[in-house]
Amino acid sequence: MALQPLGRQTARWRGSGMRDHSIRLVSMMALAALVYALPAVGQTGAKGGEWRFYAGDGGSTKYSALDQINRDNVKNLRIAWRWKTDNFGPNPEFYYEATPLMVKGVLYTTAGYRRAVAAIDAATGETLWTYRMDEGQRWENAPRRNSGRGVGYWTDGTQERILLITPGYHLVALDAKTGIPIPDFGNKGVVDLKQGLDRPVDPITGAIGASSPPIVVRDVVVVGAALVVGRAPKSKENTPGFIRGFDVRTGKRLWIFHTIAQPGEVGHETWEGDSWRYTGNAGAWAPISADEELGYVYLPVEDATGDYYGGHRLGNNLFSSSLVCLDAKTGKRIWHYQLIHHDIWDWDPPTAPILLDVTVGGRRIKAVAQITKQAFTYVFDRVTGQPVWPIEERPVPASDVPGERAALTQPFPTRPAPFDLQGITVDDLIDFTPELRAEATKLASQYRLGPIFTPPARGENPDGTKGSLQVPGSGGAASWDSGAADPETGVVYVTSSTSPSLRALVNDPQRSDMNFFDGAPGGEGYVFPGPDGLPLTKPPWGRITAIDLNTGNHLWMVPNGETPDEVKNHPALRGMNIPRTGKDIRGGILVTKTLLFVGANKRLYGERILQAFDKRTGERIAAIELPGVTTGVPMTYALNGKQYIVVAIGGQNIPGELVALTLPASSSPANRPARAGD
Repeated sequence: MALQPLGRQTARWRGSGMRDHSIRLVSMMALAALVYALPAVGQTGAKGGEWRFYAGDGGSTKYSALDQINRDNVKNLRIAWRWKTDNFGPNPEFYYEATPLMVKGVLYTTAGYRRAVAAIDAATGETLWTYRMDEGQRWENAPRRNSGRGVGYWTDGTQERILLITPGYHLVALDAKTGIPIPDFGNKGVVDLKQGLDRPVDPITGAIGASSPPIVVRDVVVVGAALVVGRAPKSKENTPGFIRGFDVRTGKRLWIFHTIAQPGEVGHETWEGDSWRYTGNAGAWAPISADEELGYVYLPVEDATGDYYGGHRLGNNLFSSSLVCLDAKTGKRIWHYQLIHHDIWDWDPPTAPILLDVTVGGRRIKAVAQITKQAFTYVFDRVTGQPVWPIEERPVPASDVPGERAALTQPFPTRPAPFDLQGITVDDLIDFTPELRAEATKLASQYRLGPIFTPPARGENPDGTKGSLQVPGSGGAASWDSGAADPETGVVYVTSSTSPSLRALVNDPQRSDMNFFDGAPGGEGYVFPGPDGLPLTKPPWGRITAIDLNTGNHLWMVPNGETPDEVKNHPALRGMNIPRTGKDIRGGILVTKTLLFVGANKRLYGERILQAFDKRTGERIAAIELPGVTTGVPMTYALNGKQYIVVAIGGQNIPGELVALTLPASSSPANRPARAGD
C-alpha cells in the first residue's frame, strides 16, 4: 500500500481565482528600499556556540552551525549528565516543555509547576542557583500552572539579566550571576502584568498567564499572554491577551498593542456590536520572534473567545488568528495579515514565526514564515508584509449553527503546498482492507465531513448527523514545537500529525452563558478513533516535511516514528506488509550544520528517543535512547571543545528532567573540536 501523498488534497482548491481581500497595512515601500540597500545580514542561528534565545536566535530558527556531532558519530551520543525537577513544585511535573538558554557556560531554565528558575553548570549539570516566587492564591488560579518553556536573556555587555514570566503573570528580572531580583526593575524586581492591560483584571482570580518566555529586542521586553482554553468557556466574556513592551532596565510599560481592535483603531469595525468590549483571548501564547536589525517583533496571535463558536463576536475579528509585525520600541503596527477570518476552528498560529533570508526568482527577500495548525505555511516579506507568493481568498462552507456567521472566504497560500491532511472525505479513510474501509465509512457517516474550513456542527442536526469531523483536529497539524529552519539554505522543517477531532456544539446554560460551545466527548486534544481501535484516516499519521522557501516546493516528507504496535499486531492486518506509517506524534526540532534532530512527543506518550536525520534527504540516521519521552525542544552548545545537546524529557510516571548528550572522547573527531566561533 502506498502512503498518502498531499497532491490530491491540494488539487481540490486550484483554479478558484478569488481576489485577496485580507485586511493589511499598505506596504512601506520607502522603508523597504532603504532596508534592501543595506547588506543582507539575515538570521544566522545561535552564535558563538551559545544559545541565548529560546529558539536559538531572535528569528526562531532553532539552528546552530556546530558540527562536531555529525552523521558519522551521532549514533555514539551518550548521556553526559541529568538534571532532575522532581522537587520543584508541590508535585512532580511530567510534561516538561522547557528549553534552556546557554550563556558563558551556564544554562538557564525553568522547572516545576511554580516555574522556578535555575542556573546550571553547562558542563556538569550542577545547580548554581535557584529562584522561586511564592504567588499564593494567585498561583492557584493561574491558567498555566506549569514550568513554561523557558526564560529570556538580556545584556548590555556589563549587566546580565534573566527575564521570567511567572504562572501568576508577573514579570521578574533576575541578576544572571546570582538569581537575585534586580531592585530597580519594577517593584523590587517584579512587574505585575495584570495591571496596565487597559481592561480591569482581578489580581487574584483574573485568568491570564503565559507559557512562552518573553523576548528582548533593543532593550525592550515584549510579553505575550495565554488564557483559559476556549473549547467550552464558561462565558463569552474573558480577559484579553493584549501584547506589551517594557523597558528592560526599569520595568516601565512602554507600549501596549490591542489584539482586539479598540474604537478608533484599524480593524475595530471587524468586531460587530459591542463584542470588542467583552471578548477575550487573542493573546500570543506561542513564542514571539524578533529582528534586531529592523527593530521589529512578530506576533503569532491566537483566536478569540471561544474556540469553536463565534456567534457572540461576529465579524472578521482583527487581530485574532493573525501574524502582526510591530516596532519594538513603540509598539506601532508596521503590518499584519489575518490568517483566518473569524476563527471558529482553534487554528491559531502555534509556532514562533521563523525569520530567514531567501532568494525567490533571483530576488533576495527578508522573509518570515508562519507555520499553522491547519497545515499551511504562510510566507511574507518581513519588512513590508507582502506575501512572497500569492495568497488567494477562496469561498468556504457556511455555518448552519444558530447565531453563527462564518466568514465567506478564507486565505489560501498558493505556495508552499499544505504539509499535512486538510479536511476529510471518504477517500481519506483507512483502507488497509475492504472490510476496514467499510467500517470506517459507516462510522464516519454519522458525522459531517468536508474540506478544510468546514464549520463545527451541532451535536444534533436536522440531517441526522451528530457533529462534524475536523481535520486537522484540536491539537492542529503543527503545534508549538513543530518548526525550525536552516538559514544557510532557506529550508524550513515541520513536524505534524494527522489526528481528526469531533466537533459537537451544544447549548447548556448550566455550563456557559454562550449560546453554544463544544460538548463533544473527550478532552482537549482528543483524537477521534477509527474502526476496531485503528486510526480513522490513512497513514502517515505523523510526518516530517522539508520545505524550500526559495522555491516554495516540498523537498521531502518522511513518516515520523515507526508503525504503531496496535497496527502491526492487529488481527485484521496479520500477514500484511504495511510500510512505515509514522505515529500521531510531533516533537521539537533542532537543526545543525548537517543534521536534523527530532523528538517523538505526544504529550506524555511517544517514543523514548531523540531521532537524527540527514537534513538533505530525510534519511533517519540514528535513534538515541533516552530515559523518557522528549517533551521540549532540543538545543545545542559548545563548551570546552565539546558539543552538547540538551533536551527536556518526561512521560507517564517519569518526572521531568534535562538530559545532556555528548560524544565519548573516542568518538569525537580528533581534529574537529566544537569551536565557539562556529
